[in-house]
Amino acid sequence: MATSSPLPLTPELEAFQGEFDAITADAAALLAPLSDTQFFWSPSAEVWSIAECLEHLNATARTYLPMLDSSIATAKQWGVYGAGPFHYGWLGRLIVRQTEPPPRRRFKAPALFQPAERGARRKRSDIEAGFRGYQVQFVDRLRQANGVDLVKAKVQSPVSKWIRVPLGVGFSIMTAHERRHLWQARQVTQDPRFPRS
Repeated sequence: MATSSPLPLTPELEAFQGEFDAITADAAALLAPLSDTQFFWSPSAEVWSIAECLEHLNATARTYLPMLDSSIATAKQWGVYGAGPFHYGWLGRLIVRQTEPPPRRRFKAPALFQPAERGARRKRSDIEAGFRGYQVQFVDRLRQANGVDLVKAKVQSPVSKWIRVPLGVGFSIMTAHERRHLWQARQVTQDPRFPRS
C-alpha cells in the first residue's frame, strides 16, 4: 500500500530550517575543541560561561516549544492556512533585529530562563544533548507549521501573556536569540584569561 510523502516545506519554513541547521553546525564547531574546564569557565560572576549560554538556550526552548505547539494547533483548528510569501509588520522586524548579535541592547534574562546556579551545574553531556535535542524539536515544529499562515497565526510570548507575535516572527526570534547567545559564548573564548588547555 502506497503512503503519501509529506509536502515539501514552504520557502519561508525551508529558510528557517536552514537557519536552525546552521546554528546547530556553528554550536558543534564551537564546542568540539573545548575541554570541560573551558566549557564551564567564566571570567566573572556577572558573565555567563559557555555552559550557561547553552543552558539559557535550553531553558528558553523548554518554555517556548509549548507556545509554538499551541499556536500551530490553534491555527489548524481554525483553518488559518496560507501559502505565502509572508510579510511582517515593523514591530516584529524590530524585535528580531534587536535580538540579533552583536547585542545593541542588553537585557537581564527573566528567572524562568536563567541557567542553573554554578554550584548546581549539570553535566556537560546533558547540556549539549539537550541543546541538540531542542534543535531537532524546533525543526519538527517547522514541519508541523507547514501550510499555516505565518502572519495570521499568533504565538504568545513566554514572558507576557499580553504579547503575541506572528508565528513567523516567533521562529525568527528563536533563531536570532540562538545566534545571539552562541555569539556571546564565543566571546568568552576571546577573553585573554580564557584557559588555553
